[in-house]
Amino acid sequence: MTSEVDAEPAVPTLEMVAARAGVSRSTVSRVVNGSTSVTADVQSAVEAAIEELNYVPNRAARSLASRRTQVIALVIPESTAMVFGDPFFASIVQGVAMYLANTEYTLNMMIAVESRPDKTRRYLLGGNVDGALIVSHHSGDHSYAHLERTLPVVYAGRPLQADDHAGSYFVGVDDIAGERGAIDHLVERGRKSIAVIAGPQDMPPGLDRLEGWRQAVRRYGMENTELVDYGDFTPESGAEAMRRLLSRGVPIDAVVAANDQMAVGAYTAIREHGLTVPDDIAVVGFDDNYFGLTATPPLTTVHQPSVELGATMAEVLVKLIQHEPVQQVTILPTSLIVRQSS
Repeated sequence: MTSEVDAEPAVPTLEMVAARAGVSRSTVSRVVNGSTSVTADVQSAVEAAIEELNYVPNRAARSLASRRTQVIALVIPESTAMVFGDPFFASIVQGVAMYLANTEYTLNMMIAVESRPDKTRRYLLGGNVDGALIVSHHSGDHSYAHLERTLPVVYAGRPLQADDHAGSYFVGVDDIAGERGAIDHLVERGRKSIAVIAGPQDMPPGLDRLEGWRQAVRRYGMENTELVDYGDFTPESGAEAMRRLLSRGVPIDAVVAANDQMAVGAYTAIREHGLTVPDDIAVVGFDDNYFGLTATPPLTTVHQPSVELGATMAEVLVKLIQHEPVQQVTILPTSLIVRQSS
């Protein structure tokens, strides 16, 4: 006697999902590829059909057909010490990952150093990714010049070389307005000589936050070049900059720093001079991360929505890849978080 072997069940196909959901094959494809152009009702119907049929998209076949990798690169041209020591980058990664979790795209994080710009550029243009998010770029970073002519790219903050990045897409925060608001707050508190610890001048946040300070102190008739110094966004550089400011003999009753790390570093130098925060010198940072929350006293700071920044960058890039309409420039607002340092 021969035994009958049950036929294996048919492997669910895209067409079967479309029939079960009552939509077209192309609509199912859009949902599977993470498109945001379908309605919520249609997306729910397709997702329900996928679950009922246990449909698994054929990523390899889809990549061959579309010439897509379903991979997005997040490129941070900084040292590993900077990337893993600055909570700003963790917030960006969190926001990007949160958005991509609801798509078919995988995140590939690259910590790129300019000692090998050719390596970064070759990888990005070698068919390995569908698009790139560039965070913390400097004016000397040449790996990305004209990159957007070939690959969808979204920057965190405006690219500084306009000629190299004509028509590029970027998402940023309103650094200038945020810093102006910090100065307004200090003036309202009676401060009359407000110094600034600016960030690197080869980066958009370093330039724009210093410009916000300049605009505000000019409006109040307080501008003085002796009240300006610079750091590299680390606590140590904030302490060194504050020491230099205090050594000039110019009266200072407040200081704003381009990020929270440098602001907390300034605390050290202020105390070394036998002064207190905020009685002698009020301090305001920029970012709103755990450096400010755990400082003594807790730091007044300009909140920038870093998680939202990462998520918005990812959204813009996915839409670019999928040829959906999207704004070229997106600017997110900041807000002032007042604590005991001012």
